[in-house]
Amino acid sequence: MHRRTRLIGILVAAIAIVGALLWAALRPVPVSVDLASVTRGPMQVTVEVDGTTRIREVYDVAAPIAGTAERAPVRIGDRVVAGETVVATVEPVSPSLLDARSRQQAQAAVQEAQAALAVADSQLVQAEEELVYAQSQYDRVQELVERGVASLVRLEDASQLLNVRRAARDAARSARAMAQSTLERSQAALIGPDLGNEIAGDCCIQITAPADGVVLSVAQISERPVMSGETLLSIGDPTDLEIVADPLSRDAVRIPADARAIVDRWGGATHLEARLRQIEPSAKTEISALGIEEQRVEAIFDIVDAADRRPGLGNGYSVRLAIVVWETDDTLQVPLGALFRIGDDWACFIEDGGVAREVIVQIGQRNDRVAQVLNGLTEGDQVIVHPGDAVADGVPIAAAQPE
Repeated sequence: MHRRTRLIGILVAAIAIVGALLWAALRPVPVSVDLASVTRGPMQVTVEVDGTTRIREVYDVAAPIAGTAERAPVRIGDRVVAGETVVATVEPVSPSLLDARSRQQAQAAVQEAQAALAVADSQLVQAEEELVYAQSQYDRVQELVERGVASLVRLEDASQLLNVRRAARDAARSARAMAQSTLERSQAALIGPDLGNEIAGDCCIQITAPADGVVLSVAQISERPVMSGETLLSIGDPTDLEIVADPLSRDAVRIPADARAIVDRWGGATHLEARLRQIEPSAKTEISALGIEEQRVEAIFDIVDAADRRPGLGNGYSVRLAIVVWETDDTLQVPLGALFRIGDDWACFIEDGGVAREVIVQIGQRNDRVAQVLNGLTEGDQVIVHPGDAVADGVPIAAAQPE
């Protein structure tokens, strides 16, 4: 009897062990998942874009005449004062050398002009002599009329002749002045490059700085020939900076007027703040690093921070802009990695008593990390981030343990 009872006990124990093994084998294994909380807080939606600093007002100094620019009196980085600092000196262009034919023609023209001047001198002398004679005749006739010997008609004839001789004298003087000018012009054609500056005297043009600032660039330090309007140097204020960025056209339409931008990667320890001034009305086509054509728009930002908060930042420096297109101080948000599409709707899995539950979520704004929750979730809900294929509605889950 005792032996039979013992066998029954062993049999019951064996059945219990087999049942436990079967239950363990058939029991669903919880899927290990990463969980995150639905939280409330500030949120921003930004457009990330590279930018370049540039001086707001740059003054290009150009040569006012064609000639020779002397060696530059200033160097890049020199400070200049408007209207006082001489930044360039330009000499007028020197006369060119004449070939044998041109020189002979010029010499012949000088001789011709000299002969014409001599003729004019003779005509002037003749006109003056005739005027003197006409004046003496007029005086004699006038005296005879006063004595009653000559008639008034004769006096009128003498007066008319006197006026004619005066006009002839004035015409002879003008003809001589014209002949003198012709001679000087002919002589000027013979001036060579060695005599040009001696005859013209000190005629260099000194150009002063058009504005306060520093020299940004010098076209060439050494003396050189220049054309009228050719740029000699540039001047600007390196503390008066703006930022030029080129966002994609599809991003530019989202940027509000007077948008705020956060400036980083400029080399300083803190972020800077900038404000949108304008977006250019026309886009331009650029080729990306992958060889794709992109339509980009130039956007100009004013740096809000004072110059002492951005030491070392200069013209042409590279920066990174985060342009704020939307922001709020308090909103419900969920990690973007927890969302997935079901048809036209957004959905996610939440943890409900150790089981995954699928819920439809209505979202608003989103950035590269989180999305704004309008409906479907509440603060404190635990959502599954990056759910795998093993996660489905009703599947047991367990939070993954940090490594």
